[in-house]
Amino acid sequence: MSSGRFFYFGEYATIERRMPRKDAIHEAVCTALVKDGWLITNDPFRIEYEDVDIYADLRVERVEKSSTIRRALVIEIKGFTGPSPVHLLASALGQYELYRTYLVANGMQEGLYLAISKETYDSLFSRLSFQIVVEQRRLGLLIIDIEAEEVVRWIN
Repeated sequence: MSSGRFFYFGEYATIERRMPRKDAIHEAVCTALVKDGWLITNDPFRIEYEDVDIYADLRVERVEKSSTIRRALVIEIKGFTGPSPVHLLASALGQYELYRTYLVANGMQEGLYLAISKETYDSLFSRLSFQIVVEQRRLGLLIIDIEAEEVVRWIN
């Protein structure tokens, strides 16, 4: 391993690697994905590119029904709790775009999704100001019923 700095969204650290904090809805999302037939292969999922070393929340896989095609996804989980929903969206979008860029640069075929609660989807992502971002940035969304710990909807 080479010496140097690794970027952790706003902080610089030396070789010692710190694992990102898990969002409050992390376990509910994991349970929902397992119930939906997904195997969690990485929690968290490390993405490296050149001098950058970052972590998405999950990598999941499953074999598609009636075939032998294995599908893999990278999931970033966000609870959207805080005083400024637009600031939270901007932060989530920045992470999402970095992950997408580095996955493509590494030649990885995994789909990328932002996992949010149904409550967040209904209260924030139903707004036109959020919808336009989802549409124009082609943001993949995974909507989770946190109480029932179930997948509600996939939006590509």
